[in-house]
Amino acid sequence: MSETTTIVLIILVTAAVTIALRAFPFLLFSSGKKCPPVISYIGKVLSPAAIAMLAVYCLVSVYRDQSFAAGHYGIPEAAASITVIALHCWKGNPLLSIICGTALYMFLIQSIFS
Repeated sequence: MSETTTIVLIILVTAAVTIALRAFPFLLFSSGKKCPPVISYIGKVLSPAAIAMLAVYCLVSVYRDQSFAAGHYGIPEAAASITVIALHCWKGNPLLSIICGTALYMFLIQSIFS
């Protein structure tokens, strides 16, 4: 099998699996039935849990000596975190908060603390 054929097959299989996974909830819950309580509960708690996990993952690098070895002592991480929290409290838009916090962090890492 040629390399081009392999790449095309990988793309087709990936697309088919993605479509199937996206369609599955609609096929499962499309008959007008109410969602089971466990699904509603997961829908409420999964987003905040994922954001909390990402925040812990982001800030743990400060304590693993990556930030201290680079000489910036967690300042970019703290500034970005404070920006995300402040913007989210002010505007209540998670996408805006995350984009602005990420942009500030990348700016600080690449220009000021490089």
